[in-house]
Amino acid sequence: MPEDRPPYPPFDRESALRKVQAAEDAWNTRDPRRVALAYTPDSVWRNRDVFLQGREEIVAFLTRKWERERDYALRKSLWAFDGDRIAVRFQYEWRDADDQWWRSYGNELWEFDERGLMRRREASINDTAIAEADRRIHGPRRADEHGTDIPLR
Repeated sequence: MPEDRPPYPPFDRESALRKVQAAEDAWNTRDPRRVALAYTPDSVWRNRDVFLQGREEIVAFLTRKWERERDYALRKSLWAFDGDRIAVRFQYEWRDADDQWWRSYGNELWEFDERGLMRRREASINDTAIAEADRRIHGPRRADEHGTDIPLR
């Protein structure tokens, strides 16, 4: 049975927003296998300076990531869309093994197949140390916050 991950391209504003929120929701589970199911079996990634291909590499990468990035909580925001592509900006907060809090800022470029699975993901990310008192992302969004933009700082 073929895998399906609606909404499907070509995207309009509403379907692109739904796709972005679905990705945010999945990543906030911190479940590598669940997240990997949104990608084609041969999906290619660039995440910072790491290049990956295929779901098993994605699962291994995300497993290591969430072991290192404790209490990870993410926000994504639609930037642009066209046809089978979506661009997002995102921020997430996490703490390291020394209890230092970080906010990571980034941009992603996504490309989807006709079944709504992501076949390509490119992510550029920068990390900034923050004080715990400066945190503003404390877990997944509530439903009434869906679609709200994230601040630059």
